[in-house]
Parts: sequence; C-alpha cells; structure tokens
Amino acid sequence: MSIEVGEKVTGTVSGITNFGAFIDLGDRKTGLVHISEVSDSFIKDIKEVLKVGEQVTVKVMSIGDDGKIGLSIRRAVDKPVETTPSPREKTSSYQGRRDSSSPARSSSGYQKTDRGPSRNLGPKKEDFDSLMSSFLKDSDDRLTSLKRNTEGKRGGRGGRRN
Repeated sequence: MSIEVGEKVTGTVSGITNFGAFIDLGDRKTGLVHISEVSDSFIKDIKEVLKVGEQVTVKVMSIGDDGKIGLSIRRAVDKPVETTPSPREKTSSYQGRRDSSSPARSSSGYQKTDRGPSRNLGPKKEDFDSLMSSFLKDSDDRLTSLKRNTEGKRGGRGGRRN
C-alpha cells in the first residue's frame, strides 16, 4: 500500500509527545501529526485530545525524501462549504440607497463605526517613488543620530587592566 500526498487514511495513535502525535499507518509506516494540525482550536495539552491506541483519520500533507510523513487531523475533516454571494449579487443589492446595515459616512470622509473613525481610502496622493525617498531620508537621519550617540560609549566597563 503506497501513501500519497493529499490522501486520507486511517491510522492508530502509537505515541504522544509535547509537540504532536505519532500515527501508525500500517505497512511499517509512521507519520507525525503536529499539535497545530490536531484541531482548529488551541490545544494546550495534546494528551487531553488524543489517546494512545485511538483510531484517527488523517490527511497526508507531505512525504519527505528521508521518509518522514507529515499528517493532519484537522484537514481530514470535511467542512461544509460556506456560500458567499457573487460580486454581482453584492453590487446589485446596494443601488445607490443607504442601507441600515451599512456604516454611515460623515462629510469629512470618516466612517462612523463602533470602533472609531477610519479614513476613507480614496485615490493615492503620493506615488511610490516619493514615499520611498522620504523613507530613505528618514532612515539615514536615524542611522546618523544612532551612530553619533553610540560612538563615545564603546569603551566598555572600567579601564584597561595589565
């Protein structure tokens, strides 16, 4: 039985460490499920989630040249696909009228939300070259002042000892 990347297989938990669990896939093959690949939620102690000898379904994520097999439990679970409205549905529902669910904008261009004002992102006023040149000038000024402030402090503690 050959194992391929992307395949879902059933295995048995053969060992648990602080960083993950080793899964026996049969045919003398063992893979590792990293603790971050066990669940979508945060896991403090993997021993509370998995037990040695437990049967699990895993998805093969990688097979290294050295034979190491990377596995995932959370990606082996089929999740329902969430339907999102198409761009045409999004734009056709607005039609220039103000919806009660859309945030109101003041005349200053700030959006009124529960989190405070956020700027209306309009056309860019500065191009990339001017932003980059101002960044470089500011960076050079900071480096110059840093060098000036550290030049006299390179003596270390105490004087020379013979």
